[in-house]
Formats: sequence, structure tokens, C-alpha cells
Amino acid sequence: MKNGILTSNSAGNSGPSPSSITNFSPWSLSVAASTIDRKFVTKVKLGNGVIYEGTSINTFDLKGKMYPFIAGAAAPNTSQGYTSEDSRYCGQGTLDETLVKGKIVFCDYDSNADGPVEAGAIGAVFQSGKHKDYAFAYGLPLSNLNLDNGRIVFDYVNTTENPTATIFKTNVEDNQFAPFVVSFSSRGPNPVTADILKPDLTAPGVDILAAWSEAVPLTETEDDTRVVSYNIISGTSMSCPHATGAAAYVKSFHPTWSPAAIKSALMTTAFPMSSENNIEAEFAYGAGHINPALAARPGLIYDAGEIDYVKFLCGQGYSPKQIKLITESNTKCSEVMNEAVWDLNYPSFALSTTPGDSVTRVFHRTVTNVGSPVSTYKAVVNAPPGLIIQVQPSVLSFKSLGQKQSFTVTIGAQLGNSMVSGSLIWDDGVHQVRSPVVAYASLLE
Repeated sequence: MKNGILTSNSAGNSGPSPSSITNFSPWSLSVAASTIDRKFVTKVKLGNGVIYEGTSINTFDLKGKMYPFIAGAAAPNTSQGYTSEDSRYCGQGTLDETLVKGKIVFCDYDSNADGPVEAGAIGAVFQSGKHKDYAFAYGLPLSNLNLDNGRIVFDYVNTTENPTATIFKTNVEDNQFAPFVVSFSSRGPNPVTADILKPDLTAPGVDILAAWSEAVPLTETEDDTRVVSYNIISGTSMSCPHATGAAAYVKSFHPTWSPAAIKSALMTTAFPMSSENNIEAEFAYGAGHINPALAARPGLIYDAGEIDYVKFLCGQGYSPKQIKLITESNTKCSEVMNEAVWDLNYPSFALSTTPGDSVTRVFHRTVTNVGSPVSTYKAVVNAPPGLIIQVQPSVLSFKSLGQKQSFTVTIGAQLGNSMVSGSLIWDDGVHQVRSPVVAYASLLE
């Protein structure tokens, strides 16, 4: 940051647990992962003609041929001391090869498929309660079913004389609910600084076509020798490069902008998202889904420099030794240097208190005009019941590019054990500079 470079960080892949985000420094861009408008569906057809849809990326073609179907629980490797309670999960070494080889095996857990491959299975059907909002490739034909369909298939394989099944190649279908933040994407709130909202935004990170080294096989399955130049990958390590590319795109239009300015542009122009698909709301998606086209012309920016972050660290009570480790400088905190977290010129607003309490905070912000030289912005507040947002002044007038205007935002909330969120939008009729506002009950002391 101090060298003029924006650091774009993956939020992490430990979601959807609260406060699982792993990169949350205020000077970096923390990026969650969201879905795109396609999904991968792998169908399983049973001998009775019924077809069920699961998830995976299956490129193997069984050509519709029906194969014997066996439950992993019915094929324990007893010679190695395993029972049906072990083999039902199809772990490595638990399946009896003489019973499984050449058949499709039903497994009670979503694993890496090494067990069925090792036992010579022609394919596998998994059932689990895991989220099915992303897909992976495996070393054999495979489909992941949800628990509802899994129970039906389980009953079929256990109650049918000579059960059979086949697994089709994966189809690509439209994802009508996209974009939403995927289940594995790490969530906020910020585990260290409760009143800095994290993640900052989200970007495409699910089922992404990505370059793949030909020095390694397609999957981790030992006998999988397929070599490809591209693979389908999911993770915040996929969404982070999207955000990095968007930042570079903005930088190409504005080469003198600071990292904070570019970050502000990305956040305040993001597509708003809804808690209908992500109950964690802003703790899942931050300011929203990245919108590179608008980010190049945000209208206003919330800028900040190295000294602002040092003031923030001082205000958070960091010692001189800790600050030196972070900044590589000998800056010493003083009364002038101590700045409340609510005064860091951040493009979002967050405030927290203990469960059941009310809270009011005053935020000081400064915006820089990068839109029309002569322009007037009006504050548009979206506040649901339980949240009060007051902006002073509510109108900002600019006469030139680069001009700065300061304002205060007073936010109050009555909280139980949850969160409430709204937004502040500065609107000049052309640009809508949007910042999320989040108040929540925090367990941090």
C-alpha cells in the first residue's frame, strides 16, 4: 500500500462459519467468492428409469450403459477388519474389491473418491448434507446427491433385486439465482476490528475456467492420468484474481490513484446483493458483487494514505513495536495520532455493541470528486426499522475535479442478537456512490 500497490486478498474458504474470514486488514481488499450464471449438473439414472440430478464435473462417458449398483455398506473389506459401518463411507481400503469392481457404488459421504477408484468401481454416487453450490472433477464417473434424493436412491439399491444405474456426462445449466456468495466463502464479521466491515466485496469464484499445470493430473486421485491445460476451479483464490483484474482495469484509466481510491471505486460501484440468498448479508458479500465497468467512473472516492492507517493502528492501541512490524517505520503514537476506527476514511460503515444493547456512533468521512467538475450530490439513505442514519450535510456541491468535501454520518441501532443493515448513497443523477451500513451484536470485547 505504501508503495502505491493495492493488495487484493482472498477472504478464505472456511465459510459459512461466522468470523471465518482470514484476510481483513483495512488497507487491503478482502474478496469473497460468488457464483456465476452457470452450474454443472450430473444426472444418475436408476434401473427403474428414474433420473436424479447431482453435482460434479464428469467428463467420463458411460454411453448410457447400465451397470450393477451396490451400496458401500454391503461391500466391507472384512479381510482388513472393516465393517459396513466403515465401508458405507467408501474410504480408502474399506471396500471389498471383489464385490465392487466393475460396479457403481453408493457412498454415504462426499469424499475424494479414492476408495471407489482403489476398489475398481466403474462409478460412484455420493449422498451428503454438504452444500451443492459448487462442483469438482473426480477420478471416475461420479455424482453428488442431496440427502433427499440420496435416501431414495439408497432405498432403491438396498431393496431392489439386481439394482443397476448409470451416470451421465455433466451438463451445463443456467443458475437463475446467481450471483450469490458460495457456501465455502469465509464470512465476517471482522474477527479483530469489529467496526471495519469485512469482506469488502465479492467476485466470481465458483466453477471458474482456470489455467492448469500439465505437470499435475486433473484430480488428486492416484490413478487419474488425465492431463489438461484448463480446469474448473472454485475458491476465493478464483475470485481474488477477478478483483485484481478489475483493480488493474481501474488503474489503467486512473494511473495516479492511490490503492484506497481504487478500492473505494470497486466497493461503491458494486452491484447490491440481497440477504434472500445469503442470510449473512453484508458479512457474506460486503459492498456487493464487483462491477468493473462502473468502477472506472465512480463519481466520488473515499481516499486514504499511509498516515491514516497508522492513526487507525494507534487508535486501536497497537504498541510502537507492533506498528513497526506492520509499517516498517518508527512512528510513535501520540494524542494527535490516535484516531477512532469510525474516523478511518473507509467506503463502508460498521458499528457493533454487545447483544441486547443499543448503539450510536458518529463517523467522519471525506470524499474526493472524480466525476463531473461541477456537480451536486444528495444523500439517499436506506434504513430499515431499527436503524437510524443521519447525514450532515445531506448535500455536497463541487466546483472542480479533485475537490474534497467532508461530512458526518450518525448511525444508531437497537440490537438484539442479530444484525441490521442499510446503505448511504451519494447521488448526482449520474453516479450513485453506495456504501453499506451495518450494525450488529458482537461477541468481541
